[in-house]
Amino acid sequence: MPNKKVGVGFGVMMMKGNKILLGRRHADPEKADSELSGEGTWTMPGGKLEFGESFEEGAKREVHEETGMQLKDAKVICVNNDKTNDAHFVTIGLFSDNFEGEPKVMEPDEIVEWKWFPLNEFPSPLFFPSAKILENYKKSLFYIS
Repeated sequence: MPNKKVGVGFGVMMMKGNKILLGRRHADPEKADSELSGEGTWTMPGGKLEFGESFEEGAKREVHEETGMQLKDAKVICVNNDKTNDAHFVTIGLFSDNFEGEPKVMEPDEIVEWKWFPLNEFPSPLFFPSAKILENYKKSLFYIS
């Protein structure tokens, strides 16, 4: 696997009251648009870090692109090492309870709906990188090996 590279991505845990924003990925793997798969799963807003961006800048960009919402600030809460047979990402988990707007489906070919879920009542199946960020948050751990 000499041509394989590790990517950097992030997920943004957006909290309103005791609820978390999650989007359902398109069921078609061609449209779900993730090298880590995840078609039909529920995921946090997020994406790949672009060259030159800070984690917070990338989070603000992706949240706006995917939901139309304005992220005012976000803080890094965890880092995870996410791997499948075909892809490997370092995933940065960010947290924010400071944002404006209501979520809208901005990229219907990727995410088909956005919903708020109580912190202890997540839908299934969860996109595994998002599930790991939630686990980090609940256990107050920065990294879980």
